[in-house]
Amino acid sequence: MNLLIFDLDGTLVDSKLDLVHSVNAARRLMNLPPISDELVASYVGNGAPVLMRRALGAEASEAEVQRALEFFLGYYRDHMLDNTRLYPGVKEALDRMLAGGARMAVLTNKPVRFSRAIVDGLGLGEHFFQVYGGNSFDQKKPDPIGIEKLLAESGIPRDRAIMVGA
Repeated sequence: MNLLIFDLDGTLVDSKLDLVHSVNAARRLMNLPPISDELVASYVGNGAPVLMRRALGAEASEAEVQRALEFFLGYYRDHMLDNTRLYPGVKEALDRMLAGGARMAVLTNKPVRFSRAIVDGLGLGEHFFQVYGGNSFDQKKPDPIGIEKLLAESGIPRDRAIMVGA
């Protein structure tokens, strides 16, 4: 494969604890008790608005979800690298793939500014020719728009590319 497109959370990095802390900080703001790490983790993967909707529950109004979301995003921005770490062996594997000539990119549903900050903060910025987040396109994954854009930007044919992670 000549183009490797990676998801971020749960593939390259373990960001669970920082997400749990940020969700529960937003729940505190809304006078709600904390929820378990496992429950927060089960809500992750479709972007921050969906995460906060799930974390507040069906009874929360859209205004409440919006208020919690804004707080969550600010809190997460300030704390997203407190506990987030690369999974063991990720840096070494990426180094080998880069040395072998692979082009690599990140495509995640996490907001792009956070994604780039995490990639850079963990020392991976030079590994990826592009980092796209959930707000980089009109549609989030699993819509193929991000992959199509990366294929076009890299000039690598579809049969020589792979998506790693969800």
